[in-house]
Amino acid sequence: MSKPTPTSSVTATPTAAPPARIDPANVADVIVRMRGGERRAISSVITELERLSTAAPALLQALQPHLGHALVVGFTGPPGAGKSTLVNAVIANLRAQGRTVGVIAVDPSSPISGGAILGDRIRMTAALDDDGVFVRSLASRGYLGGLSPAAVRIIDALDGAGFDIVLLETVGTGQNEIDVAEVADIRVVISAPGLGDDIQAMKSGLLEIADIMVVNKGDRPGAEQTMQQLLGALSIRATISEKVPVLKTSALNGDGIPKLVETLDAIGVRVAGEPAVDRRRRRARYLIARAASDLVAARIKQGGKGGLDPLADSVLSGTMTPDQAARRVLEG
Repeated sequence: MSKPTPTSSVTATPTAAPPARIDPANVADVIVRMRGGERRAISSVITELERLSTAAPALLQALQPHLGHALVVGFTGPPGAGKSTLVNAVIANLRAQGRTVGVIAVDPSSPISGGAILGDRIRMTAALDDDGVFVRSLASRGYLGGLSPAAVRIIDALDGAGFDIVLLETVGTGQNEIDVAEVADIRVVISAPGLGDDIQAMKSGLLEIADIMVVNKGDRPGAEQTMQQLLGALSIRATISEKVPVLKTSALNGDGIPKLVETLDAIGVRVAGEPAVDRRRRRARYLIARAASDLVAARIKQGGKGGLDPLADSVLSGTMTPDQAARRVLEG
């Protein structure tokens, strides 16, 4: 069989950036207003970065001198664990201490518009009418890891706006949702009594990334048993280098929230000792990996079955390995 030659059918065409709603000539002024706390300016910058419009590169460059201040805390866990209610309680505690909070609430994507369903923002009552809190709902866009790359750009916007802490709540789809490990400085994994087999599923996924484990809805029957299950799972975690705290909370009545915030602060001191550029570089690596993955997916989708059939036939005949075929797709 002759060696397949590269075909244009699997070469992705770059997508044109959406037009800017912010005049590139006014970028510096918008950044000044954003850093002054003007909510309209913050919202406009986030929108441009989320859309990755033609103004986004200029905005990202203008933000560079102002980045690296905010502590980024990711909250993740299976559905039903009460993540949004817990984040709401943490916001209230942080605000009582006078700290400003940016929140990125990743919601499921609408199957029609592709936008966020906005359920998380509705449940975050602590953020209502508070100039010290800014909440942005973000669609997951179908990413299996629970985040879209836009989340990282929005983190930069909230960091650049001067918020002390950025809380990132993922969509809650289960153990695949581990992108937060690459994006957040501190990872909080939330469970709750009665999730049963979800604890077993989490052992190979979310438990591996946890800096803090939280058993929420701790006033319900079975909370202590869930605590013991998690402690047992963590005790056999191969990569563990220090004890991961397991805390019990009840977000609705506030039990355990001060202890959770205290634990976040203790870990945050350690994080602050790391160079900010290292934390930002980790998020940049995540963006590069996601962009590469999206590019490959676009090439495959554009090529369709017919475009990949010559490569598939070579794999079937044994003249090419799947790795070699994948490299051919990457090379275009």
